[in-house]
This record gives sequence, structure tokens and C-alpha cells, in this order.
Amino acid sequence: MLAALLYGQEDLRLETVEDPTPAAGEVVIRVGAATTCGTDLKVWRRGGHARMLKPPTLFGHEAAGEIVAIGHDVTHWKVGDRVVANNSAPCMTCFFCKKVEYSLCQNLLFNNGTFAEYLKIPAAIVQHNLLPIPDALPDALASMTEPLACVLHGAARSNVKSGDRVVVLGDGAIGLMFVAALAFGQGEWCNQPSTVSGQPFAEVILFGGSDQRLELGKTLGAVKTFNYRQVENVPALVKELTEGWGADVVIEATGVPSVWEMAIACARPGATVNLFGGCPRDTSITVDTERLHYSELTVKGVFHNTPTYVRAALKLLASRALPFEHLITEQQPLAQLGQVFEAMKQRKVVKVAIAP
Repeated sequence: MLAALLYGQEDLRLETVEDPTPAAGEVVIRVGAATTCGTDLKVWRRGGHARMLKPPTLFGHEAAGEIVAIGHDVTHWKVGDRVVANNSAPCMTCFFCKKVEYSLCQNLLFNNGTFAEYLKIPAAIVQHNLLPIPDALPDALASMTEPLACVLHGAARSNVKSGDRVVVLGDGAIGLMFVAALAFGQGEWCNQPSTVSGQPFAEVILFGGSDQRLELGKTLGAVKTFNYRQVENVPALVKELTEGWGADVVIEATGVPSVWEMAIACARPGATVNLFGGCPRDTSITVDTERLHYSELTVKGVFHNTPTYVRAALKLLASRALPFEHLITEQQPLAQLGQVFEAMKQRKVVKVAIAP
């Protein structure tokens, strides 16, 4: 089969490799669509990921398709089933899993290789995070289950209340998904009732660097958008927009250390700051300890997803309640993957659906 392999920093190659065969408990799917992700872009630019993969390796982690082969001991699935597989599964037995903190699982199994004609799904993912795709949901939308699950997990951990003013820093796909999830929360990610139809749950203010993406942010529910390149002082503007207080909740979705610091500066006393974007390894930030203490800030990192949010994400995508299809700006064949990553680097596209 044709597959993409990452060899190092911005070194992505299309090669012919052996078709995968399933071992006991595994399945193989024919990839119908694999969507690109900001994490893929970061990994491509950095040449690896401390937890998810080490080059050389098959590449890509969002995909949906059809089961074409089943290993021994696989039940409840058959050849021909349309499925979406999360890119990971918790072990269910370690210290953190026993505390139902699945994103902290010490044996978290990651699976890569979606930019290919076929993808083998490990047994743990088949058991815990392989889901049937509803008939009316296209593969390209279903493949966004994994990133949306991460966003719903992040939203649930952000202490957002109805009517809160939320600042999202970052207009990539993850930031834009946060805008939609927080502006029109469907009750999937919080312990509060679903919003009244057409009424925003939270007032979301989006900052980013692309006017085109900021317009998309408005489509997804942002009440105000700003190009940070045209703003002299982002925290000062946020305070101006909030009667001098700052945001109730701040979501950082860039993975840039200086923006982590900016996120904390945008928060009001008593706010929650979700440092969601993963920064490069061995980086650090400076925090004003007096403000952190006396303003009673809640500053947290939120990583990845859990089986609960994987299911919630697929349900939300299938409902078509939110226009996530706008995030897919192009569809391209696998042969164009190199050009797609160059376009992502130049921020010409948001998400691209790759068809093998």
C-alpha cells in the first residue's frame, strides 16, 4: 500500500509498504478519509513527538473508513462496518485509570498511520475506542472525532458557566472547535443543561492571526474576533472588553510559551486558564506568583481525551448541530500530502481531508 512515513523534521515521504494484517483482537480498515491536524503540523515541523511517535514511523492520527479484515477474538465487528478509531486507548489497569483519569494513563497506547490506504487498529483501541459511524455522517467529518474529543475534554475541564466571557487564543482547528463547543455547548461536555436553541452558552472572544479564520470563527459562534497582529496589547484589550476585569475563562490553543503567559494575563481574578496547546519540549514560562495567589487563579493543563469524550464527539458530529464541515477547507489525494503540509505551514488551509 501507499503510506506516508515521517523520517524527521519536515521530512515526510510517501512509500510503498506492506499491507497490514490483523493479529488477535485487531482489525484493519480501508481509510476513507484522513484529516490533517495542527498536532500533525507541529510534529512534522519538530520532527517527532515525545509521547505519540518517534521517527521513522507511519504518520497521521485522524481517520475513518471501512473494516476489511478482522483478527481472531474480535467480536461485535464484521467486514464492511464503517468505523472511526480514536488514535489511543487507556490500559484501564494503571494507577490513573483506576482513578478514571484516563488521559493520564501511564500505558496510553497511541496509533499512527492514517495517511495511508489501510490502517491497522490495535486490540486495545478496538476494545475501548472503535466506534460505528452513523450512516448519514461522511467519513471526512467522522474522522474529526479525535480532535473534537480532545476539545470536549478541554471544555469540560475549563469551569465554563452559562454567560461566561471566554477568550480563545489561537485560530487553528482546535481553537475554532473550542469556539463552537463553548459558544453553543450541547450539554455533552458539561454538567449543565443544553442551551436554548440559537442562544449562545458563553460569549466567546477569539484572537488569531488570519482574517479568513477569524471570519470562520464568527460562523462558529464567536461574538468578537481580533487579529492579534493588529492589537498592541491583547490583555489590555481583553480588560477593556470586560469592564476592566478580564475573561472568566481563557483557552490557550497555540502551544507557544509566550502565549501561555499572555493567557494568564488575560484572566480576571478567580478565572480558569486552560493551557491546552502543547509547547515544545524543555520550554518554560514565567508566572507572577503574587497575582496567581491573590487573584485565586486556576491554571491547568489539559491533555488529550478519554473514551467518554470520544463518544460524545462522534455524537455531536453526527447530530450536525454545529457546522464543523466548515473546518475542512480542501480535499486532496494522498499523493498531494507533501504540498498539503506546506500549505498548512503557510496557514493557507485549516483542515484537509486526504483520500488515499
